[in-house]
Amino acid sequence: MRTVLISGGGIAGPALAYWLHRHGFAVTVVERGPGVRPGGQAVDVRGVALDVIERMGLLDEARRVRTRMRGMSVLDPEGKEIERSTETALSSGRLDSDDIELLREDLVRMVFECTRGDVEYLFGDTITALDEDAAGVRVDFARAPSRTFDLVIGADGLHSTVRRLVFGPEERHAHHLGSYLSVFSADNFLALEDWQVWLRDGDVGFGIMSVRDNTELRVAFGFVSGLLPRDADSLRLTITERLAALRWEGPRLAEAARNASDFYCDAMAQIRMDRCSQGRVALLGDAGYCPSPLSGQGTSLALVGAHVLAGCLAQAPGDHMAAYARYEERMRPFVALNQSLVTENPGGPAAEASVEHAKNALSLDG
Repeated sequence: MRTVLISGGGIAGPALAYWLHRHGFAVTVVERGPGVRPGGQAVDVRGVALDVIERMGLLDEARRVRTRMRGMSVLDPEGKEIERSTETALSSGRLDSDDIELLREDLVRMVFECTRGDVEYLFGDTITALDEDAAGVRVDFARAPSRTFDLVIGADGLHSTVRRLVFGPEERHAHHLGSYLSVFSADNFLALEDWQVWLRDGDVGFGIMSVRDNTELRVAFGFVSGLLPRDADSLRLTITERLAALRWEGPRLAEAARNASDFYCDAMAQIRMDRCSQGRVALLGDAGYCPSPLSGQGTSLALVGAHVLAGCLAQAPGDHMAAYARYEERMRPFVALNQSLVTENPGGPAAEASVEHAKNALSLDG
């Protein structure tokens, strides 16, 4: 039985693990965190990605836990409502769409639960070195003993360790988009009921939505900036200072960010590579072709990429080079189209039509 190590226990890695196990591979997933990670923004499963989760048997569960927004309000910097809609929401699009919006942590949990009995998980560990030869890839870990695998897949996100070890420094592949996004949870101090509010004040802005039966808020705060140091404490300080300066609810939002246990902040960036495989190693999802959260398509790209990569490996038994080549051939146009949602006329009059085209632009059985 061929062995595969997947780095990354978010969405892309466990989804790939599911499909590889189905195809007869022995799969190990290594995840830096101590367990399944909580927190994160609401994510969208759209178009062909809905077919992927249906084939995984997760569609009904995804529909059960989906967000159920009644609408949204757009506020001016003082907090006065200037627009409202009960037909669309900025986080997800049309409310009557077949697309599914759900919290990232719910999707991560679902994919993990459907793989945990068949896949080996190494939590609280990370890859420190990769050494490939004719027999496979020797992998050194920070904690676990070294092991050799037939294949290694990097599904470890925008700041991928696997990508750095095999393809060189992140700066070669990451393209900063001029802004940052922070996401964190808070008590529902705004008393929102299945509703979201959006506000922009100069070069900062946020979207806030009620979740968990309206007991909790999920805050997504963005601001324009050049590259900042990735130190977590300094990023949190930057966010709290910028939130505190807001004219509407600034102090309470700053306090929530200061105390949030699931605080997240990172640059908005895309990963663009001439190729995302080398030897026995390949990249999946954000590690190989992050479109940035601004596209709304990162989760769908990860799910579709996992299905395609596993299928290509199954269809070319013993020939990973051919499988990787076919994977890249199939995914490249889909990736380019989805990344262009951010780089070409974002939010313009053709944006909605572009999203509709992008989310259905690849056939799973092609």
